Amino acid sequence: MRGMTNYFKIGKLVASHGLKGEMVLAHSLGQKSSLKGLEIIFIEENKDAFLPYFIREAKIKNENDTYISFEGIDTKEATRILLKREVWLNEKDFKKFAAGAAPISLLGFMIIDKGKEIGEVVEVIEQPHQILCKIMLGDKEALIPVHEGSLEKMDTKNRKLFLEIPDGLLELYRNA
Repeated sequence: MRGMTNYFKIGKLVASHGLKGEMVLAHSLGQKSSLKGLEIIFIEENKDAFLPYFIREAKIKNENDTYISFEGIDTKEATRILLKREVWLNEKDFKKFAAGAAPISLLGFMIIDKGKEIGEVVEVIEQPHQILCKIMLGDKEALIPVHEGSLEKMDTKNRKLFLEIPDGLLELYRNA
């Protein structure tokens, strides 16, 4: 079982900025963020290995982007190894920085269907008219649509998502 519950993917380093090692972090935190007070982010080196990077400076670029620089990365060349890499936060920091209303805040929620726990949300994929929550059914990935029609109730305190999952959808994944 991957230690997914401790780390939450918030975005990706998409470009380098300037000559002093600054980069642009495209994030899905659901609000402008200068990540004020955040000291460490994690970058996935390879499956299951997260390396901590200490933030030197971060400032808002716009709604979805933050300029960020790390200790020890102070030239444009040095940013190359990090570009296009995904950025993760630990659970405590994630809860502090993700807007409550942002779809990404559903990470770690338990999906409940007809009173049964189906699985924990390990990834959130935003689409124009719905959100897809990826869960693991045994060792298979399943994408569960969340929209007005399927959402019964959301219990943020206990991190539970009550959905009406279309009949046959889970079987489709289980028998795939």
